[in-house]
Amino acid sequence: MPVKQLSPTDLNTKLTQNEKPFLLDVREVNEFNYTHIANSVLIPLREIPDRLKELNYEDEIIVICHHGIRSQQAASYLVHSGFKNVANLAGGIDAWSCQCDPSTKRY
Repeated sequence: MPVKQLSPTDLNTKLTQNEKPFLLDVREVNEFNYTHIANSVLIPLREIPDRLKELNYEDEIIVICHHGIRSQQAASYLVHSGFKNVANLAGGIDAWSCQCDPSTKRY
């Protein structure tokens, strides 16, 4: 099953309409500390298999990284692990910064 791709503008719409998806950031600690989307939760990509129990199978999960590559890997892993409502943030936090929130630092 292919992973749904969510555009930054579609995520912004969800957040401004008070939807509460679980924002899973799979970058490294230093990247997350530099910049992140408000209310996102950091679980670095390499830790996902060991930390699945921290995620709720019923939640809508939006997976985030720098440009959308690591998050695509994590999202695919989640789908194959039985999560039903998973999407990859297309273009990652970099696209988010360019299209939705210029206060999000770019690197």
